[in-house]
Amino acid sequence: MKVYQFKQSQFIPADLNTVWDFFSSPKNLNAITPPNMNFEIIEITGGEKMYAGQMISYKVSPFPFVRLSWVTEIKHVEPKKHFTDNQKIGPFALWYHQHFFLQVDNGVVMRDEITYAVPFGVLGRIANGMLVGKQVGNIFNYRTERIKSLFSLK
Repeated sequence: MKVYQFKQSQFIPADLNTVWDFFSSPKNLNAITPPNMNFEIIEITGGEKMYAGQMISYKVSPFPFVRLSWVTEIKHVEPKKHFTDNQKIGPFALWYHQHFFLQVDNGVVMRDEITYAVPFGVLGRIANGMLVGKQVGNIFNYRTERIKSLFSLK
């Protein structure tokens, strides 16, 4: 299985409490997911605030005419510092997403580190090179712009 990594950092001009409150609520995923993905939360276990062991079930369309179920588990949470989610059911052979938050002058640096693998062996490697890797990048580019917009008023 070929494993890929995607890393991205973003400065957010807001205080750490505000940033953490937003990102530690799974219900806000919809606000930072591209509309063309038809993202729909189906269930969030244990309420709306994140905790280790929480399961989030949703439907997503990563590509036109493809609708998939995806279930992630929040594996680790260190409030106002980091959290990790891990795909339990979904389109990837592996999806491990770490979110880091660092208070800096005049804001917060948020860093994402994703380790993922595409199923189907050599076909998955080809798909990653042609489509999946670009789609992951596009999703996070959209998210970057949405975060700029959402936090510009704060």
